[in-house]
Amino acid sequence: MTDTCRRPIPGVAPERTDGTSTPAHRDHTVDALRAVAILGVVLGHWMVSAIVSDPYLPSTLHGESPLSYIPQFAPASWFLQTLGLFFFAGGYAAARSRRRAKADPTRTREGHRARWARVPRLGARYHRLVRPLLLFAAVWVPALLLLDAIDAPARTQHVVTSLVTHPLWFLPVYLALVALTTPLIKLVARWGLWSILPAICVVGITDGLRANGLPLGWKIAVTVIGWSVPYLLGIAMAENRLPRYAGAGLLALGGTAGALLVLVVGYPASAVGVPGDRWSNLDPPSLFTVSLAFAQLGVFLLLRARLAGPLRRPRLARTVTLLNRTAMELFCWHQTAMLLVVFAGLLVGRHLPGLLDTPDGRWLLHRLVWVPLFLLTLAGLVAVFHRASPRHPPTGEVGRAGRVGDDTETSTERGALPSRGA
Repeated sequence: MTDTCRRPIPGVAPERTDGTSTPAHRDHTVDALRAVAILGVVLGHWMVSAIVSDPYLPSTLHGESPLSYIPQFAPASWFLQTLGLFFFAGGYAAARSRRRAKADPTRTREGHRARWARVPRLGARYHRLVRPLLLFAAVWVPALLLLDAIDAPARTQHVVTSLVTHPLWFLPVYLALVALTTPLIKLVARWGLWSILPAICVVGITDGLRANGLPLGWKIAVTVIGWSVPYLLGIAMAENRLPRYAGAGLLALGGTAGALLVLVVGYPASAVGVPGDRWSNLDPPSLFTVSLAFAQLGVFLLLRARLAGPLRRPRLARTVTLLNRTAMELFCWHQTAMLLVVFAGLLVGRHLPGLLDTPDGRWLLHRLVWVPLFLLTLAGLVAVFHRASPRHPPTGEVGRAGRVGDDTETSTERGALPSRGA
């Protein structure tokens, strides 16, 4: 490992290495990265999820993609599909958590820690994810049963179920990678950045087999393997194995590879699934998705040092912290917020531009008009369910240093991402 990898980035405080369990202070740049990621997911779903009302049966709804009607806007999806940033931040936080756990003063003489701290506080991470999900299920399971009980149109039931449940695929994949954190850290320690190469090869082989169809089990496995690439890069940064110049390299590699895959090889240009495309770049993640993650992370690494100063400003810091602390609620309830506005729109009529009409022409511009109302509705849902979720960590995670939210490495508070800094 070179000194270049170990030198601190200007403006970003290094982790304390004196054996204490508390970092010098949080890395606000990774906080901001998570905030951008959650905003990208929320806005991305709102902009590509059109709900269309039947002109003769207004209560009969079905889903459409505006990118099917306006394919020239496919490049916009490159900025709104930010899942690579999620997994990168998750890998970074999990690796830092493991480092802190190894230096945990609560170890016994035999070298064993409390049950919840054995695998980067795995039990606490799972607990913080499950709590908001249980509240989400407590609301939506009865709601979906009610739609069936009142004989709501089958297409309406289908689109509602799809919108509220489909984004949840992210959580089991993330939790699988969290469970694999220890062997992945060992892989990075042994091979450095070369550790991502086997996963990229598996994704490439899978792309070559897509034309013949992929077995469900293989798709699930490749989904985990594909998203392990940015997760491993996050671990590499936490372990000081990602040099400063890697940002330029990732941006150049990701941009060049992505352009070649779309323009020469014929990959779909959209970063999200679009009906009528040859396949979805997300199901499972393709080489284009990996290239997009490289480009996005390259930009982050290049800007990281310059972002550290502005992110210490109180107002911006509070906004970033709020987005991180409520990440799980934002993730769970953003589609619900959109649906509530759509259902309210049905009371007015199906001719509301950007809400219930066919997503063609100027639909995307009309949709932007509705985004503030979506945000306001989402803010209300988050305020209610964030307070309703219990805040105490599981029994066994005691002491201020190990409390949820007191350190970046353990805080996945309210979200699939670490919440209070990295």
